[in-house]
Amino acid sequence: MHGDLTKSVVAVPPLARNSDLALDRAANAALIRHLEQGGVSTLMYGGNANLYNVPVSEYPALLDMLLELAAPTSWIIPSVGPDFGKMIDQADALRTRPFPTAMVLPASSASTSDGVEEGIARFAERLGRPVIAYVRSEGYITPAAIGRLYDRGQISAVKYAIVRQDPTTDAYLSELLQRIDVTRVISGIGERPAIAHWRHFGLRAFTSGSVSVAPRASTAILHALQAGDYEEAEGLRGHFLPFETLRDTINPIRVLHDGVGLAGIAEMGPALPLLSNLTPDDRARVAPVARALRAFDESLAPVAA
Repeated sequence: MHGDLTKSVVAVPPLARNSDLALDRAANAALIRHLEQGGVSTLMYGGNANLYNVPVSEYPALLDMLLELAAPTSWIIPSVGPDFGKMIDQADALRTRPFPTAMVLPASSASTSDGVEEGIARFAERLGRPVIAYVRSEGYITPAAIGRLYDRGQISAVKYAIVRQDPTTDAYLSELLQRIDVTRVISGIGERPAIAHWRHFGLRAFTSGSVSVAPRASTAILHALQAGDYEEAEGLRGHFLPFETLRDTINPIRVLHDGVGLAGIAEMGPALPLLSNLTPDDRARVAPVARALRAFDESLAPVAA
């Protein structure tokens, strides 16, 4: 698990659909190839792919498509939930397929820390494998509960995504790292806090949505961090901030979903309800920024195979 999480940026890409909302195999293949050619070998399908709203009836076909489209050397991490009933049904589809783990999407309501702990435990037991917890709010699950799941072998990693004004000051993350090994915590909010999480807390993996537009550049940040060249990493990160700022101010999932197409990589098609695509005005704001990020990415040397 540790090697898979640190060998590349952990991409969290969008999921392409046709006008009838069916999965768009060709567009998803194009995005996966774009990521893999940019040095990405770990792809996590979760919030940016809007798996919150995926019907259970579609889930087996989605899993099979991802397995078929990804290179044999790539590692696909699907997500489940966020509600308990959905994740238990999805466990049955996952159990018969060769995914080493899955991530549990966080519920935004009708949950308690004790209930989330029990739900993740029951899902891991039904799946028969340790899973990844996704933490993006203080009240969702406590560090102590995560520690118990980790000690019982029911979770293997945590995607940590609580947004802080100053990512170098984070009491929750500090406590979490007292409960589980630092190599099992993934910085889960993209390029913006990744360097601070690396330098101040010792995290050695980070997720990215914008890597879908600029995989070479995001991979270069990872390589700079691994080499201890923080000045280089900061310079590269600066190219992501205009796009990330639009994601923060409009909507992270919607800007990425449409931004991949606006950058000329692959059209992601309609957003799966209950989300929607960008308005024309927002598309006009996002388009030049997405294209500039991709142009910078293409100015970098190709990533060695």
